[in-house]
Amino acid sequence: MDSWTLDDIPWRDFDRTRLDPDLVRIVKAASLVEHNGAAYAHHLCRVFADDPAFQETARRWGEEEVQHGRALARWAALADPQFDFAASFARFQAGYQVDFDSDRSRRGSRAGEMVARCIVEIGTSSYYSALREAAAEPVLREICGRIAADELRHYRLFYKHLDQVLARERIGRWARLRIALGRVAESEDDELAYAYYAANEDANDGGGPYDRRRCSRAYARRAFALYRPHHVERGVAMLLKAVGLTPNGRLGLLLSRLLWRVLRYRAARLAKAAA
Repeated sequence: MDSWTLDDIPWRDFDRTRLDPDLVRIVKAASLVEHNGAAYAHHLCRVFADDPAFQETARRWGEEEVQHGRALARWAALADPQFDFAASFARFQAGYQVDFDSDRSRRGSRAGEMVARCIVEIGTSSYYSALREAAAEPVLREICGRIAADELRHYRLFYKHLDQVLARERIGRWARLRIALGRVAESEDDELAYAYYAANEDANDGGGPYDRRRCSRAYARRAFALYRPHHVERGVAMLLKAVGLTPNGRLGLLLSRLLWRVLRYRAARLAKAAA
């Protein structure tokens, strides 16, 4: 699965009778975030301006992220023929803006940037694995399986480059852990909430104005319900590896159990609030 195109997806197998409306909504949001990968690749090229080999790697990574967005958008259009991906993506870019032209990492160093990228790939590989297992529609399952495999490979790519950068930039394990946990916390910033809004609501067509809290909860309620303990355990192990700690020791077990309880609690609270 290292290389695939949209032509490899069995679109003819699409089965409308097996759609889950909640999954359709979060897939539409995911298509916008994934399609924005080229902008993040541009930022990485700016941060690593003197490393042409890594710049080429970052560009290929960005192209694969854009392909993920295209695949998800095509599926979403099958599931919801009224979904206008181009218009939704334009709203997303207009409403969620980051300085992608900056040549300085928000993490304080190149090593910190690689830690943060590892965390993103952990999140996406876990998310698409969970989404694949939750989905009944066969084409979505195929797409998510391919994307999850890509994201795992991307994690390994950034982890390998992190090792190379650490040979020149020494930052300790606990500093890396702070960066990692900080990036995890950012998963609840405006990006996913605004993507959910831009993909599923339009103020020009009767939808209300953007409400970060409401949209964040609407997305999280649907996304948190997908996860199972094994997704959390693998994600925690990958996180600990990225920060230089033992991935399968007692700390990993404790963190996995704690995070799973937090996820279950939040999923239950959000479901109750929605009801």
